[in-house]
Amino acid sequence: MQTLGAKLDHVSPGRVEISLIPRPEVSQQRGFVHAGAVSAIADTAAGYAALSMMPMDRGVLTTEFKINLLAPATGECIAARGRVVKAGRKLTLAQTEVFAQSGGKERLIALLTATLMAIEGRDGIAD
Repeated sequence: MQTLGAKLDHVSPGRVEISLIPRPEVSQQRGFVHAGAVSAIADTAAGYAALSMMPMDRGVLTTEFKINLLAPATGECIAARGRVVKAGRKLTLAQTEVFAQSGGKERLIALLTATLMAIEGRDGIAD
């Protein structure tokens, strides 16, 4: 996340928001934020939302995700809002909505659904 320039804006049980300010280093040839950067913040928001619901001795690992890119990622800020849909002992289902913010307005630009697996230990999970 540091390489992308993303920051953690909000954490509460089962919910996480991560934001990214668009810049050339994370953009594609037409100036839109690259789908890889959008996917990375969406997956991370889902992962940390899942982690927030797990016991302190557990970490989290994404086992699969699907992302629908609905519109170009352009604006003043890109915000990924992850939430847990269903938390389980071994698997958690989470969803992230990604919004482009500009001029005080938001528009939905991507939707990610992820399955996350609980793993033993948290060492290195947030690195």
